[in-house]
Amino acid sequence: MKKIGFLSFGHWTPSPQSQTRSAADTLLQSIELAVAAEQLGADGAYFRVHHFARQLASPFPLLAAVGAKTSKIEIGTAVIDMRYENPLYMVEDAGAADLIAGGRLQLGISRGSPEQVIDGWRYFGYQPAEGASDADMGRRHAEVFLDLLRGEGFAKPNPQPMFPNPPGLLRLEPHSEGLRERIWWGAGSNATAVWAAKHGMNLQSSTLKNDETGEAFHVQQAAQIRSYRAAWKDAGHTREPRVSVSRSIFALMNDRDRAYFGGEREGEDQIGFIDPRTRAIFGRSYAAEPDVLIEQLRQDEAIAEADTLLLTVPNQLGVAYCAHAIEAILTHVAPALGWR
Repeated sequence: MKKIGFLSFGHWTPSPQSQTRSAADTLLQSIELAVAAEQLGADGAYFRVHHFARQLASPFPLLAAVGAKTSKIEIGTAVIDMRYENPLYMVEDAGAADLIAGGRLQLGISRGSPEQVIDGWRYFGYQPAEGASDADMGRRHAEVFLDLLRGEGFAKPNPQPMFPNPPGLLRLEPHSEGLRERIWWGAGSNATAVWAAKHGMNLQSSTLKNDETGEAFHVQQAAQIRSYRAAWKDAGHTREPRVSVSRSIFALMNDRDRAYFGGEREGEDQIGFIDPRTRAIFGRSYAAEPDVLIEQLRQDEAIAEADTLLLTVPNQLGVAYCAHAIEAILTHVAPALGWR
């Protein structure tokens, strides 16, 4: 049994071929798709965050709106770039969104990836400490965020407040109990997966990671997950961690599916550089008739290691088509693989 959700990057473009021609289109259709996915029996609605781009950026209004419109589905991010975040303000936003959703928030965070502008976090008022990198800064913001989510008081109260205070030091409000255990780290390397385990975060692993061994993407990702689980055990955490992987998977059910995705290259990972120093491997997409797809997915070692699968959706094709793509996997592929 696996949890199966969708992951949307929330692209929009004024192109006549796009079903999302504005930010409003993307935001409203994201809510509609989450509602539709819940009705189909999907387990999660996740959204990517990118700044300075025609994509989803500020996640908490969207997460709160989805939480108010749904009742069962998990609601999350994959991922929020912590280099851009004020951890204290983020704790308040996350707590509010989680309370609106009734404790269904699954918040994916990370140090981020290359963005649309050079050092975009500087425009948000952040700068790494002397001798530290922007990645160090992102991880430090994450550590502060995690500490604050525990809900312990740290701020000295005003002796003459406008409103009465509870006794002792004050914490940020609203506090959502249990949210700390529903924080995920998007790890691009084996080392950051181990770091996430030590800090008690669940693991998100996408279709991109550092190419550390030259092996196939799914083999490297499976090794990353095993390293994470071993580090979790060594850290002595008492709860069972969760692990998600994301994939582009399309069951070719009709001529429209074949027109959109029938030309996908078969079985090919891709190699590239996400910055001048980091060689990365990009996992393949899957697009085939259900019986072929089932056999291909049986060979994916990383999916077998994970408990949660996030299906990346082509949001510019509209809500109805994305819902169709999700339903095809839930109905015609997942049961045969024992995921349902």
